[in-house]
Amino acid sequence: MKNSGLLLPPELLTELHDRSRFACGKPALNQFLKKYALINQENEISRTYVATRGDSVVGYYTLAFGSVSHAEATPSVNAQLPQYPIPVILLARLAVDVREKGKGLGKGLLKDAMLRTLAAADIAGLRAMLTHAKDEDAKQFYLRYGFQESPIEPLTLMLNIKDIRASLS
Repeated sequence: MKNSGLLLPPELLTELHDRSRFACGKPALNQFLKKYALINQENEISRTYVATRGDSVVGYYTLAFGSVSHAEATPSVNAQLPQYPIPVILLARLAVDVREKGKGLGKGLLKDAMLRTLAAADIAGLRAMLTHAKDEDAKQFYLRYGFQESPIEPLTLMLNIKDIRASLS
């Protein structure tokens, strides 16, 4: 059994992870982890990665593939591209348990998501990471890490793959 005090790096969610005590302060994010994350994985819709202390989830993020129109894309994402949907990876969820807030876990989860995004981009080709911030606080979090606002959707944020590579090198 895992050490209950040691924070472990993100790994793919399984039914062995205890999600029952996870509470991030946002009911929709709590409910997604507890009710839908595994179902979405089983249905090949998305993948959820969890950071744990022992078997208890203390933070998570969810990735899925998607596309964005040129109108929605930021200038750095749609520059010099044909008028087809632009392939992106969707950072669908990112949440940290309230007991872990302020310890850098959100930043660590985002970095892990970026590394997995680069691996996917090397295999299939992606132009950007996209997220739909749930509120203004979430938007400010992503803006600190270089995400840019969509010209038509203020809570839709994107980060070009080239910028992810540069930030992690």
